[in-house]
Amino acid sequence: MSIVVRFTPASLTQEQYDESVRRLREQGLFPPEGMDYHICFGEPGHLRVSEIWDSREQWQAFGERLMPVLADIGIEAGDPDVFEVHNLVRR
Repeated sequence: MSIVVRFTPASLTQEQYDESVRRLREQGLFPPEGMDYHICFGEPGHLRVSEIWDSREQWQAFGERLMPVLADIGIEAGDPDVFEVHNLVRR
């Protein structure tokens, strides 16, 4: 069952976001297996991230590797909202 994960940190700058992606790519962790979409959006200093995953298990496995990277950069991701996908339409 696919899921949607929405991260809404209290503050997230473009620099922090870009650094997190850079580090994850350097470690060969990004994009991870099972992540179908990754979208970063929002106002400067208050970016948000939404993702669509093939399964909750794949997301949780990636989270174990992601959280130390975010903590090292100073990103407080908080607890994301997680929803089961009811319908997904691609063009």
